[in-house]
Amino acid sequence: MGNVLTLPEERMVLQNVSWQTYEHLLADHMDAAAPRFTFDRGRLEIMSPSSEHEEHKQTLTLLVEELADGLGMDIRNLGSTTFKRSQLERGFEADACFYVQSAERMQGKTPIDPAVDPAPDLVIEVEITTPALNKLPIYADFRVPEIWRYNGDKLVVLLLSGAEYIESSKSLAFSKVSADDLSRLLRQSAILKRREWRMQLRDWLRELQ
Repeated sequence: MGNVLTLPEERMVLQNVSWQTYEHLLADHMDAAAPRFTFDRGRLEIMSPSSEHEEHKQTLTLLVEELADGLGMDIRNLGSTTFKRSQLERGFEADACFYVQSAERMQGKTPIDPAVDPAPDLVIEVEITTPALNKLPIYADFRVPEIWRYNGDKLVVLLLSGAEYIESSKSLAFSKVSADDLSRLLRQSAILKRREWRMQLRDWLRELQ
């Protein structure tokens, strides 16, 4: 049997792209898993995720779901939903995003209007390669309270303070959980079988309460 080829994550940035072109691209790729688009005032990042990237994304999504369940919290998982505001000339598609603190308020609300409704409480970004576009100012403009950035080894928690993000040792969405806890749990996920990892995670959550 030949070797399995893993395609690398690909990112490119186009300059001087109009808002109308951005919206046409979104419409042409509606409900598609890839590519993902980030728009920042005329600059457009196009990202095609690798299998490694998507596996990390799925693990992080499962981790958030397990944390919420184990801590008795209701959340709303919006995946890679597009958030865009023409007034800001900015838009993003996170790897994953969740309503946590705002879950009850946003329960069953469709469609979501970013001009009126709150931004997701938690955004997850998997960054196996260096982002071609700095997304933090975009998230800050949308007032996203918390970002988890994961590079495949370590998870960093960023919390919005004014117009900037600062690194935090604790999660805002899950106040009992630290950034070190999250990194450790993700490292365990890479060496354990999925079912075994979920069992250990649930045992840890029971001890945490």
